[in-house]
Amino acid sequence: MEILIAQIINGLSLGSIYVLLVTAFNLLLLVARVIHFSFPAIIVFSMYMAWFALQATGSIIAGIGASIVSAIILNMVSAPVFQHIMRGELRCKSRKRGTVDINATMVISMGMGVIITEFCSHSINKGFPVSFLTEDADPSGWIALTREPLWQHGLISVSYGQALSLAVGIIAVAVLFRIIYRTRVGRAFRAMAENPGGAKLAGIPVFRTGLQSYFLTGLLGGITAALMAMLLGFASADLGDQLGHKVLGISIIAGLGNLAGGLVFALLLGIVEALIQGYFSGSWSNAAVFVIMLVVVLAKPKGVFGTKL
Repeated sequence: MEILIAQIINGLSLGSIYVLLVTAFNLLLLVARVIHFSFPAIIVFSMYMAWFALQATGSIIAGIGASIVSAIILNMVSAPVFQHIMRGELRCKSRKRGTVDINATMVISMGMGVIITEFCSHSINKGFPVSFLTEDADPSGWIALTREPLWQHGLISVSYGQALSLAVGIIAVAVLFRIIYRTRVGRAFRAMAENPGGAKLAGIPVFRTGLQSYFLTGLLGGITAALMAMLLGFASADLGDQLGHKVLGISIIAGLGNLAGGLVFALLLGIVEALIQGYFSGSWSNAAVFVIMLVVVLAKPKGVFGTKL
C-alpha cells in the first residue's frame, strides 16, 4: 500500500507538469487555431537557457527568469507565421473552420520543432544532456534541496520539488481559468474559439488577441520549463519529442481543445506513468498513453469529453 501511495504522489507531481503543457497546447488550438507541436521543443530550449543562466550567474532566480523570458520570446517569434495562415482563412469565407489550416499549422509547427531540437542537439553542450545538479549549475544547492524530502513516512516521501510543482500547477491553472472566464481578454479568447470570423465582425482585435494567447502560453511554457528542470534535474534534446507525443495523445484522449478534459487526463496520465514505473520494469510508461489513446479513439473518435473545435 505504501508503494501505491508513493507512486500516486509521484504521479500527481508529474501530472501537474502535463496539465500545464496540455492546457497551453489546447489554448493555442482554441484561440490561435494552431496545433503547436513544437511547443514542447520550446520548453526544452527554455530549459537549456535556464542552464546557461545558472552557469553564468549561479542564481536560481536568473535561471527561472531565463526560462520564462526565452519561452515567451520564442513562442511570440513563431506567432507571425501562424497568424499569416489564420489571416488567409479569415479572408476565405468559404473555407470550413478547422480543416486545412489546422493541419497546415501542425506541419509548420513540426518543422519548427525539428529545427529547435536539431539546434539543441548540435549546438549546446556538444550535444550531450545538461545537468542542473552540478556545482556549476547549482552552486547554492537550491535545486538539489528541492529533491530532499519535505515529509516522509516509511516508503512514502514527498519532496520539496514535488510539493512545489503541484502547488504551482494548481495556482497557474486556476489563474488561467479565471482569466479565460472572468476577464475581458478571456471573453475575447472564447469568442475567437467559437467563431473567429464572427469575433472579427464584433470588433474583437483578432490578431492582437491571438498574440496575447501566444504570450500567455509562452509564460506557462517558461514556468513548466523551470519546474521540469527542478523535478528531472537534466535536459536533453530528445525530451521535446517525448513530451510532444504525450501532449498530443492526452489532447486526443480528452478531446482536442477541451481544457477541462485535458486537465483531468493529464493528471491521470501522470498517475498511470508513475504506477507503471513502480510496478513494471523497463520504459513501458512511455507506451501507456498511446495504448489508452488507441482504445479511446476506437471507442470515441472525438475523445472522452468531446472536441471543442
